[in-house]
Amino acid sequence: MAARRNTYGRRQGRPLRAARKALLDTALPGLELALPEEGGLRIDPAALFDRVPEKLFLEIGFGGGEHLAWQVAHHPEAGFLAAEYFITGVASLLGQLPDGGADASLRLYTGDARDLLEALPDGCLDRIFILFPDPWPKRRHRKRRLIQHATLDLLARVLKDGGELRFATDDRGYLSWALERLTVHPAFVWQVAGPDDWRRRTGDWPPTRYEEKALAAGRRPAYLRFRRRPRQG
Repeated sequence: MAARRNTYGRRQGRPLRAARKALLDTALPGLELALPEEGGLRIDPAALFDRVPEKLFLEIGFGGGEHLAWQVAHHPEAGFLAAEYFITGVASLLGQLPDGGADASLRLYTGDARDLLEALPDGCLDRIFILFPDPWPKRRHRKRRLIQHATLDLLARVLKDGGELRFATDDRGYLSWALERLTVHPAFVWQVAGPDDWRRRTGDWPPTRYEEKALAAGRRPAYLRFRRRPRQG
């Protein structure tokens, strides 16, 4: 496994309210996921949960946690992994889970999501969510965008055959950037038959706080769904 990366962006915003800070102190330790210290070792996802989940989902950069909390509540059969560097978002998510997530099939990683991806075994995930990631609009910052050729290789490795990658953005520049890379990647096929397929969320895709802000500001999000092609051989 590669050395841990420097993650760009703020770790925390405004000071947390006492109740949110208490959740971080009491609930997060039971949900936090630690990666293997020795390079090359992989996580056994089934060993992370009290019961073996029927499916395994991953959300990268869950922001305020609205979407992730909804998915956890509506998919009791699934196990969830989630990566979020912004500790204020982690506290927000914990506040939306019953008992701070004590009974949820959820494990949280509070570092760079690429480190988590590298620690996962091949073909273990049924679905990956990347919703409204930072677009890094300045040209000199585009190397910081999550959607890169190397990251797509990681996503393709950990997705099961037929698994789904969901991506959303309200930034036109990032949309073009993502499509240029996703549509040429040999592991992914775009699930689109017409404009309505990427202008509207599916019924099992709840809105997020950031999405609502984008719509209020007149920015129209795009919702992309990609299927993982079957592996050859």
